Amino acid sequence: MSAPVTLIGLGPMGQAMVRSLLAAGHPVTVWNRTPGRAADVVAAGAHLAATPADAVAASELVILSLTDYQAMYDILGPATTTAPTALAGRTLVNLSSDSPDRSREGAAWAAEHGARFLTGGVMNPAPMVGTEAAYVYYSGPAELLEAHRAALSTIGAPRYLGADPGLAQLMYQANLDVFLTSLAALMHATALLETAGVRPTAALPELVQTLSGTAEMLEIGENPAAQLEAGEHPGHLSTVTMMGATADHIVTASEAAGVDTGLPAAVRAYYTWARDHGHGGDNWTRIIDAMRPVSPGRSSGGGPDPSRRGS
Repeated sequence: MSAPVTLIGLGPMGQAMVRSLLAAGHPVTVWNRTPGRAADVVAAGAHLAATPADAVAASELVILSLTDYQAMYDILGPATTTAPTALAGRTLVNLSSDSPDRSREGAAWAAEHGARFLTGGVMNPAPMVGTEAAYVYYSGPAELLEAHRAALSTIGAPRYLGADPGLAQLMYQANLDVFLTSLAALMHATALLETAGVRPTAALPELVQTLSGTAEMLEIGENPAAQLEAGEHPGHLSTVTMMGATADHIVTASEAAGVDTGLPAAVRAYYTWARDHGHGGDNWTRIIDAMRPVSPGRSSGGGPDPSRRGS
């Protein structure tokens, strides 16, 4: 029989994880603040624990799929108050979303209670859990991932980033940075087209082509990843000045149509900053210097003044 697993948190993602673990033959104990959410997974073979303490006691591996890290403290904290050794010897794998610093604090909190800790970031929606396309970022002690690789692989392919507990959360948030910004851009562009009578059913298929083709354009074009790593910004294909002019035009079009300009103005501000700092002939990747934190001895960076964003 496969190793038993406890899973706390039965939102859509948590329920999908339980089903995937059960399908792989793992005995699964679950707990949720709203017990009614456990009905479907219990019917599928999971065991519903009466309390968080009972859930933790059932398995060495405890997976948390919660709203944030505070929920971990709210749920497991009382158990450690009642029984200080409740978490001793357990491996907590927190797949909840929060900041990297909160992940590091969570790892320290777990260690104080005798538990081992892995941070995880699930990079797919619930329906994709357990499929070949699913993957999960992890950080923390590498030996913990190896010890529980079989169970964790049922959720998605593990991608290990390093010992720092904050790394997986940082990578997760960085990916969501791209995702959420892209979704916002899709809605802004759709709203812009609506002002000319273009229906969303006609607009979105056209706009999504740009998203799907971006990766190919980056690979075929200037290999920005290698150039960024080398600190090079050759402007032989697309310059700050050229891209910045387009950003100006998007803001102008939005203003004329009465569509909110917050998003395109924020984008334009980075190109304005790069141009104003003498980088107009550099590749568009130069705008990263407007986003990077200022470090000692480096005069550039720090980004545009938010109060002048879009100016």
